[in-house]
Amino acid sequence: MRSFRWATLAWMLLGWAPGGRLMALPPVIQLNRISPDPGGVDLEWTVGSPELRTFLESRDGVDSGAWVPVPGWEAGFPSLSAFRDQRPPVQTRFYRVRGEPGPVSRGSLLRTLEVATMTRAEIQFFINLAGYPVVAERDVRFLRLVYETVDAYGLRTVASGALALPVGFEGPLPMVSYQHGTSVAREDVPSRLNTEGFLGVLFASSGYVAVLPDYLGLGDSPGFPPFHHADSEATAVVDMLRACRNWCASNGVVLKDRLFLTGYSQGGHATLAALREIESRHADEFRITACAAGGGAYDLSGTTTADALSGRSLPNPYYFVYLLAAYRDVYGLPEYLGLPYSKTVPPLLDGTHDGETLNAILPSDPTLTLAPGVRDEFVSNPNHPFRVALRRNDLLDWTPRSPLRLYQCRNDRDVLPANATVAQASFASRGASVELIDPSPSSDHIGCVEPTLLQIKAWFDALRN
Repeated sequence: MRSFRWATLAWMLLGWAPGGRLMALPPVIQLNRISPDPGGVDLEWTVGSPELRTFLESRDGVDSGAWVPVPGWEAGFPSLSAFRDQRPPVQTRFYRVRGEPGPVSRGSLLRTLEVATMTRAEIQFFINLAGYPVVAERDVRFLRLVYETVDAYGLRTVASGALALPVGFEGPLPMVSYQHGTSVAREDVPSRLNTEGFLGVLFASSGYVAVLPDYLGLGDSPGFPPFHHADSEATAVVDMLRACRNWCASNGVVLKDRLFLTGYSQGGHATLAALREIESRHADEFRITACAAGGGAYDLSGTTTADALSGRSLPNPYYFVYLLAAYRDVYGLPEYLGLPYSKTVPPLLDGTHDGETLNAILPSDPTLTLAPGVRDEFVSNPNHPFRVALRRNDLLDWTPRSPLRLYQCRNDRDVLPANATVAQASFASRGASVELIDPSPSSDHIGCVEPTLLQIKAWFDALRN
């Protein structure tokens, strides 16, 4: 009998072993047997996930012609793992088994963990230690939620976040969602009650239901973090809000029709991404009372790119290599780092190291990490793939409808103030009135956090009733 050719596509999932180490899991779909005879072809495969609807397809050429369903398989059969193609075999026919996920129950609550209950006195002790001019009003219950959401490709995944609730407050409560700043360490997220998790405690102690998403690839979420990927930042926030709303509905917590969005640094970018997502796709589900974004890189392809190419010493060059790794993962970009950085950087992006560890091995001009010729090509080509990816994640070409304030300190050298002024001007050109506030002109990126968040909370407090 003539030789018979075949091909298969198998999906691979990435998971995280205990301790944050990346590990490969078995293929979700694997074509195990293909047996031709004069009257047809028998095929058998293994499906590793019950959520997948499988499709058996063929084409008569290795690199030409569309993949089409094998006759008799047009509708897909979720439970079958064997089939006989009754067409006589031909030498150039190729097969594949493809899987599509079923409907994703976005925001479905999967697990809940009680992290802590903090008394008012304990909260006030930490407030005093930090030097915040805030008074704790109630005890706070702090939980970690794991929920269903979608990844950067729209496929089912899980994510985690924190829910902080006041103890003893009567009546409906407003909800505030705080989006955290940059983290490369998997455990340095709000659901682990880190520093930014404590911000949720502060909000909850004064009468808010505080929601703090960890984002994808951090906390309990598998895979590599899609750093500054606007769409997945937004879906993680929206679905965390749904998970928290589901938990409240099941536990007798009544929510007021008031939703506030805020965040700082990467959280500023994630906050605007979430605002855009909610206003454009979920306005019938969420009514936003106010949104406040601080210190965010909203103009990635313009201001942020020009700053990276300026040659100045950046306070945190690890942002650059983190963004390269994230966009390489999301958009399938090639490796742009040159030696030795292509060898030394990836091991430090395994989720167990922090930004300072990365900074220690990087030049202060992060473009010096690029392979020979890459920088020149990036500068000269306006449609360089990395530039295209950056443009896709700008947050400028839309019209906010909710009350919106941008907070930006003019002495910020990590995220240049032009990010905020360009965003405000872009929104104004579309007819949106957006306030730009400098809460502390002499403060740098970190020093700007406290005055920004105190002013944001005062604004939200004035609006919540």
